[in-house]
Amino acid sequence: MTLTQHDIDQEIAAERAAYEKRIADGAPVEHQPRRDYAPYRSSVLRHPKQPPISIDVTKDPELVELHSPAFGERDITEIDNDLTRQHTGEPIGERITVEGRLLDRDGRPIRGQLVEIWQANSAGRYAHQREQHDAPLDPNFTGVGRTLTDDSGFYRFTTVQPGPYPWRQHVNAWRPAHIHFSLFGSAFTQRLVTQMYFPSDPLFPYDPIIQSVTDDAARQRLVATYDHNLSVPEFSMGYHWDIVLDGPHATWIEEGR
Repeated sequence: MTLTQHDIDQEIAAERAAYEKRIADGAPVEHQPRRDYAPYRSSVLRHPKQPPISIDVTKDPELVELHSPAFGERDITEIDNDLTRQHTGEPIGERITVEGRLLDRDGRPIRGQLVEIWQANSAGRYAHQREQHDAPLDPNFTGVGRTLTDDSGFYRFTTVQPGPYPWRQHVNAWRPAHIHFSLFGSAFTQRLVTQMYFPSDPLFPYDPIIQSVTDDAARQRLVATYDHNLSVPEFSMGYHWDIVLDGPHATWIEEGR
């Protein structure tokens, strides 16, 4: 049977009701989504089913990094965090500035960490060979950036507002506009991935991915705040989004994905 948005809406409501009952019965707050969150059909497929691979680093300390992601073949440049300057022309879309801090559970800054982003263009299309959405590509927008946090834990990106896009889990399924964030520690094995959303997106109630973060407070921590002070006059709108790595106010991380 073909799934419809109505089917997914009912499942989201049932999951929310079940969570609220667990909380009422004294269960702890669930900051992370459950792996068996039914409305997000591919959630189970995206989690590893085998134990982690053990690598003997005593034989070769660098061996572990041969099995890990590596983005970029050069040092970070001054335009790596400005996705509007990476091509010869201007990308299409509303320019935005995204700024925030990388923090630990006690609010202390995490310094010198690699922060990477990737996103769809303003039409909702990724510049990726496996992309299936037939929205137009933008020859002046690749949708990938990176930077290092400074001594205060700050990061900053200039980009364009990404568009929503269909993702075919069910009939008329659309993802809210979002930016993917990747955070690295002192090694590639210390990689965390999450998503940042934009305030007041009308697609929030219909999207099982963001709704898989069932707790309202935890889900709200994925949504950036419009900050007029971050807007660049006559150039870009400004959004603020802090990322907290652990503790009760931690940002949701895509565990195992």
